Amino acid sequence: MSTLKMVLDGLMTRYKQRVPDVNRILDLMVSENILSNRDLIENDHIAFRTIGVKQLGIASLEKIFLHYGYQKRDYYYFPEKKLDAWWYALAHPADPRIFISELRVDDLEQPISALIRSYTDEVIHDPVNSLDLENASEVDAFLHSGLWRLPSWKDYQALSQASEYAAWTIYNRYYLNHFTISVHNLKEGFNTIAAFNTMLEKNGIILNDASGKIKQSPDGGLLQSSTVARMIEAQFADGEKHIIPGSYVEFAERRVLPQFQQLAPEKLTREHRREGFEAANADKIFESTFASQTRRSKG
Repeated sequence: MSTLKMVLDGLMTRYKQRVPDVNRILDLMVSENILSNRDLIENDHIAFRTIGVKQLGIASLEKIFLHYGYQKRDYYYFPEKKLDAWWYALAHPADPRIFISELRVDDLEQPISALIRSYTDEVIHDPVNSLDLENASEVDAFLHSGLWRLPSWKDYQALSQASEYAAWTIYNRYYLNHFTISVHNLKEGFNTIAAFNTMLEKNGIILNDASGKIKQSPDGGLLQSSTVARMIEAQFADGEKHIIPGSYVEFAERRVLPQFQQLAPEKLTREHRREGFEAANADKIFESTFASQTRRSKG
């Protein structure tokens, strides 16, 4: 097993433990005869949130995946949420794309940016530079370890009022924000976002409805939806425990590009479908962890 595969498996193992909807949805796909077993799922991409300060952010975290052969592709900017993002592709079609976003801390009001830096300033050197990237256990432990002190409930609340993205990231660090099920390669009847959403909602899964449950790129080639983040019990530095948003599950339908429409379904591969991401789609997918969505969750 490759180092990358072990790192990805470690991420997914902890993610499934923290996001009950993952196993629930995978079990549904088997019970609905969409898949014969849950190991056949195709992971379109995984996503991380980071804080854009010296020694951290995209410039730090991306080193891990660039080391494993990923290639940096397109840049995205989210002015309202004050975020930058890039996505990364690997040559092997079985490996998920990577999407890394970063909070533009300097764009926030000074009291909030200072509060964020009171945590991130504890990281003096780029932590990825100290990792043995060929040691999967070491990388896995890093991605699930604290980079700064545990936030207080008071600080978390202050951050949430200014930037729900900031609050989520200060608490969760590099825990996987979401993974994404590719629906376009599923069996007929479930291989569109519309049909897949219908199956999910029929089984009680709550979907993010910011700007509609289906987010579609202007070219019509990329359709996405997501669950609402499940609420989890979190312990804060002052010993208080509170319920906060955890992670969620995303779904993607990448339609066949116009120049390949004549190909038979069995001949279609990743290169024949719409690639990359869409800023407008991602902007609303981010809100899967925001109060406007999570208040709709049953827990």
